[in-house]
Amino acid sequence: MRPIAHPETPGWKAETRETLKLAAPLALANLLQMLTYAIDVIFIARLGADELAAASLAIALFGLVVWGLQSLTGAVAPIMAAEIGARGPALRPVRRAMRMAIWLSLILSAVGMAICMLAGPLMRMTGQDPHITALAVSYMDILVWSVAPMILAGVLRNYVSTLGKPVFATLITAVGIGVNALANYAFIFGNLGAPEMGLPGASVATLITSLAILGMYALAIRLDPRLHRYHIMGFFWRPDWQRFVEIIRIGTPIGITVVAEAGVFGAAAFLMGRISGLELAAHTVALNLAAFAFQVPFGVGQAATIRVGYFYGARDADGMGRAGWTGIIIGTGFMVFSAIAFLVAPGLLLSIYLDIGDPANTQLVAAAAGFLAIAAAFQLSDGLQAVAAGSLRGLKDTRVPMWIAIFSYWVPGFGLAAGLGLGTDLGGTGVWIGLATGLTFAAVLLMWRWLKREKLGLTLRGKFNASPA
Repeated sequence: MRPIAHPETPGWKAETRETLKLAAPLALANLLQMLTYAIDVIFIARLGADELAAASLAIALFGLVVWGLQSLTGAVAPIMAAEIGARGPALRPVRRAMRMAIWLSLILSAVGMAICMLAGPLMRMTGQDPHITALAVSYMDILVWSVAPMILAGVLRNYVSTLGKPVFATLITAVGIGVNALANYAFIFGNLGAPEMGLPGASVATLITSLAILGMYALAIRLDPRLHRYHIMGFFWRPDWQRFVEIIRIGTPIGITVVAEAGVFGAAAFLMGRISGLELAAHTVALNLAAFAFQVPFGVGQAATIRVGYFYGARDADGMGRAGWTGIIIGTGFMVFSAIAFLVAPGLLLSIYLDIGDPANTQLVAAAAGFLAIAAAFQLSDGLQAVAAGSLRGLKDTRVPMWIAIFSYWVPGFGLAAGLGLGTDLGGTGVWIGLATGLTFAAVLLMWRWLKREKLGLTLRGKFNASPA
């Protein structure tokens, strides 16, 4: 049976307004989060190329773990959205979903920390420079304690966003930037009475920032009447195994999808480390800029998950399609402008991180600018796959997109990156060509699935969603 079209389904103009209302603060929060990472890079770069390369390797693993686990627990967003769309305000179902998401976050945090502690053996196994490996391990030893607060904060961010308060994510992340900058300034260089710790000081700053952000989310939820109304910590000891299993069932493919994408970029950093330290440093800076641009369609994709999820819960086929297409148009439209910026003003963008006038940085700047030119070519693909995946998640369709991601990023993507990067004279340029190829494959295949959503039965609610709370 095909979902019906509701007479109250918003028109294109209204849907665009609602999507932007949700996407704008989420995208801004993502950009601010990236600014937090950028501040780390800016401070660490002042320590030297070795420290920057070491931090890049550590973050490649740490970011992969945290992003993957945050994405897995983030399955609570479409679950809550569907419940609100079906029977809003759905106090008990939302509370139970959040409770189980927090339980799962605590369990997964221990797993994530154990994985991060393998950083040293992994770097030695992949043939990284011993000096850079030692620096990276000293950085990771403290950074690992940020795993739990980051994953928990991610769950709370999904909660406030789904409940229509995404502005809290923006404001909290903005405050976190100030905390991070101040802590980096203090602990890296020994200012404000803090010990001078060098590279490990940056990981201390990250830990302080992650704890502060988690505390601010908890405070916002306690003080806001609508958010506090759900009492998400009520009966915290009481399990709801159906919700727990549903989050794992929907979230595991999402987490694997994110790991497949983030993992290929992390693996690219290890490839760069085998080519040269200079290529790795240039890759780090260029990728940071590309990641900045990606945060906008990523935020739009998050909004699309929630908007499509509302209509999915209400069994409104036209609403699902309109919400998804609105997000796709907005997300890919933005990436046109980022592609132009990468082509027209690479020097200006790189000057944020590097002194481009310093002769010592000439080769580094040239390599990074070359990577940005390739990044410009894959901006549309990157934006398209992000929002298409987000729209499909709103339909709780995560398993096939997972396989699409694994294939796209690791077969044509990493396969070409490794072949061209290590097997030809292209070096780092070959690695980036491989990354662009993987993103393009993912965009084409995910869009095909979105176009076929009704024929594939993706707009029909499943047994988990139809069951009573």
